[in-house]
Amino acid sequence: MALEIAVLIVALLALAGIILMLIKPQAKTGTTDFQETLDKLHKNLIELVTRSSGETKQAVSSAFSKEFVDIWEKINKQLEAVRETVEKKLGDIQKHNDTKLEEMRKTVDEKLHMTLERRLGESFQLVGERLEQVHKGLGEMQTLAASVGDIKKVLTNVKTRGIWGEVLLGNLLEQILTSEQYQQNVVTKKGGNEPVEYAIRLPGKDQDDGQTVWLPIDSKYPKEDYERLLDAQERADKTGADEAGRDLETTLKNEAKDIRDKYLDPPHTTDFAIMFLPSEGLYAEAVRRPGLSERLQREYRVSLAGPTTLTAILNSLLMGFRTLAIQKRSSEVWALLGTIKTEFGKFGDLLDKTHKKLQEATNTIEDASKKSRTIERKLKGVGELPIHKAASLLELDEEQDVESLKEA
Repeated sequence: MALEIAVLIVALLALAGIILMLIKPQAKTGTTDFQETLDKLHKNLIELVTRSSGETKQAVSSAFSKEFVDIWEKINKQLEAVRETVEKKLGDIQKHNDTKLEEMRKTVDEKLHMTLERRLGESFQLVGERLEQVHKGLGEMQTLAASVGDIKKVLTNVKTRGIWGEVLLGNLLEQILTSEQYQQNVVTKKGGNEPVEYAIRLPGKDQDDGQTVWLPIDSKYPKEDYERLLDAQERADKTGADEAGRDLETTLKNEAKDIRDKYLDPPHTTDFAIMFLPSEGLYAEAVRRPGLSERLQREYRVSLAGPTTLTAILNSLLMGFRTLAIQKRSSEVWALLGTIKTEFGKFGDLLDKTHKKLQEATNTIEDASKKSRTIERKLKGVGELPIHKAASLLELDEEQDVESLKEA
């Protein structure tokens, strides 16, 4: 209704405008009444339009409010329906997700349980193996500790330590020399009663009469002095190292003097003896001391030797023994070579005779071959007889000799 009124007002305004346009050219000849009438009409139209516009606005506003309320109610109903649908769908999705999550949780729990059991089993097995190895290693360590303890006891006890050096010396002699070339616990000094640990038997001038020249070898191991020296060197204690070095020199000098007094007795022995130091480190330290080795040789006629040095000395002596043996047996070798030469001369004569006989046999065979070829040339013109006739003429056995003639 309000819309229709608005259209009507617009139409009236348009009609008024047209009338004004038609009347305007005749304004000069029109009357004042008509003009006033038009003015009133215009005012009325304006009032009508204004009033109609307000009513239209009110009507439009009322209609719009009503339509808006209806639309809002519809929208609320639709939103409520959508909300319910969404809540239902979300509930279904949540239930489905809960079901899937529960299944996934069960699967993951099973996998984790299986993996955990397997890993724990492997870990326990590995730990068991490691513990077994550790137990085995501890057993070996205990054995090693016991062995180290035994070695410590050996090296701590002076007598046992001497036996250890003596055993090492005996092993070196046994590896290089024969049992006839050395002897253990020999009293080398005439009228003495102190046996040296080992002595090498050297050939003397009267060896054929049972006389032997001995080379005394005695092992010494001043462990305490050497260990004090090593400890001082590790601590970088120069004063302590110098003092321990002097103590070591004094001990070695005393041992060398003891060896000279107990074991050297030329010409029954050599004019020098060997002091065997069973440790390469100890030997190197002794040789490193300025003038110590020369002084021991000059004043006490004792030479120092470590395991390597003694091995070289024994190898040199062994070569000397072999050279001496070769010299002693040189006459036998020459006699043997003379016999071989005589027999070889006889063998040459025999070869010459054999060659002559072979030459004679070769000449005889060549003569027979020449005669055979001569007979064959003369028999070329003679005709051949049948085999049976030849056999009968030659009085051959028909079976064996016929076969031999066929083969011929």
